[in-house]
Amino acid sequence: MLIDLLRCLIAFVGLAFGLAWPIAGRLPLAPAEKLAASVALSLLGAYGFAWIAYVAELPASVLWALPALGVIGLAIGARGLADAWRDADGRAVIVGQLLVTGWCLGWLATIASYAGGGWTGDWFEHWERTRFFLEHQPLDHKFLGFYSLTARPPLVNVVTAAFLSLTRPDFTHYQLASTLLASLVFLPAALLARRFGSSARAIAICAALFLVNPLLVENATFAWTKLPTAAFVLTALYFFLRAQERGAPASAGVLFAASLAAGLLAHYSAGPYAVMLALGWIGLGWARRHARDWQRTTGLAVLAGTAVLATWFGWAVAKYGAHETFASNTSVTVTATYSDSQFAKIALNLRDTLVPHFFRSPDGTLIRQLNLLGKWSDWFFQSYQLNLPLACGSVAWLALVFELVRVCRGAAPRDRRFWGAFIAGVFLLGVGTHGARDEWGLAQICLQAFVLLAIAFLAARWSTLGRGWRIALIAGATVDLLAGVVLHGVLQTFTFGRAFATSQASKATFASYSEPTRMNFHGKVVNHLAFVADVFPASLSLVFAALAAILLLAIVQAWPRAPRAR
Repeated sequence: MLIDLLRCLIAFVGLAFGLAWPIAGRLPLAPAEKLAASVALSLLGAYGFAWIAYVAELPASVLWALPALGVIGLAIGARGLADAWRDADGRAVIVGQLLVTGWCLGWLATIASYAGGGWTGDWFEHWERTRFFLEHQPLDHKFLGFYSLTARPPLVNVVTAAFLSLTRPDFTHYQLASTLLASLVFLPAALLARRFGSSARAIAICAALFLVNPLLVENATFAWTKLPTAAFVLTALYFFLRAQERGAPASAGVLFAASLAAGLLAHYSAGPYAVMLALGWIGLGWARRHARDWQRTTGLAVLAGTAVLATWFGWAVAKYGAHETFASNTSVTVTATYSDSQFAKIALNLRDTLVPHFFRSPDGTLIRQLNLLGKWSDWFFQSYQLNLPLACGSVAWLALVFELVRVCRGAAPRDRRFWGAFIAGVFLLGVGTHGARDEWGLAQICLQAFVLLAIAFLAARWSTLGRGWRIALIAGATVDLLAGVVLHGVLQTFTFGRAFATSQASKATFASYSEPTRMNFHGKVVNHLAFVADVFPASLSLVFAALAAILLLAIVQAWPRAPRAR
């Protein structure tokens, strides 16, 4: 397994970094920016190549061109990679990315069965969708027996299918690919932290804060497409801001549009960000609308975004028709069947996304159970995943509000208008476009990129916070780590694990867990799926020791260093 893991990592680096490095390395960008651009363009290139292979029904062997081109790209751009490592920001981004990826893989290696709130079925649906492209299944296939192919966009599933074609087409490698892709969300977040901050240390602090954030870890180890979408969204936001600078290269606008379109093809939760950034592009550029450089950049951006979107929507309309393509998503279908007041539904969903569940009385049937470990884990899971303030951190959200108010006082009116509209618009659209009423809250649907952006901002402002704030934040982060990451990890490690499966456990023990937890385990057993934890040879004590070492290294990287004596 260790050799296989190493082979998978090499293949992944080629696909996610090397494929577009010969292009990204030549762009007029800073080294750390080139790394982010290379990831976005490499994943887009892998999707485009694999999509053409699927549509043209080419043999799977042609996909071996992807890692070959990736390795060649890294070899060609070796000097540029060396320059990125010598650059302070580039080195901080690389180290931080390695820490975040290692952390996520470590927790993945402990999961014996999925658990957490009402999360069930989604992981299996995306496994089905990946197999759909791997096996060229019939176009009328219904996922989970209900959803059509057009109910979800395909980019992440297609890229994952390409990865499995190069490794092994089993669930274990599907989990690996999902977590590796999800961990890449750190890279654009780190760039944003550096942009908002004043030194490369903001990147290291961002990495440390990511490790202790329950929303990040829980999503990175659950096999679905939310965090890869957030990665594209944050990349788009970074290059959007970069493109607003005087003298910015046209490539920044193209990268913005291509990344935003890729986000929409990864998951439709990128929609609110697409709307607000498109409006922001027009609003901020309106005074320059007659300038030739703005017109040129805008034209190239529109062309790039349209070309990316056309790969999916053009094919889907041709195969399924316009109605099935655009109206089969659950946000549309559920909204159409919702009989009560839409305005009241949206207002209540907004309230419940801001007010934690323990200050209200939601229906607890979803997570009701007799098992004490599962009860407390789900209680915290519902807090960190579904509530927007707590998703940022139990104390972090207070510091964020404090810093936002302080920054707004000194910001230019133009910046205040943009960020005020962006924050309000993404929140309102991200919650308001959800089709159903959910009294637990909806932070996990569209607001994950929003939360990670907030963490990047907090990392950038860390050095400006007072000593009291920093102590409170460290204490809050410790609580988040223990209650939202460790407790959740322990539940997924020992619930229905190998000891349970091989023992004569009573039906009462099985029934003591929540229904979603039991459904996840049932799905694993019935479909004979082996998780990474089932085949990874290392003992749990060794895995937890490695996780502790990663956390310690992240803290050391983020800790302020005394100036050197001259």
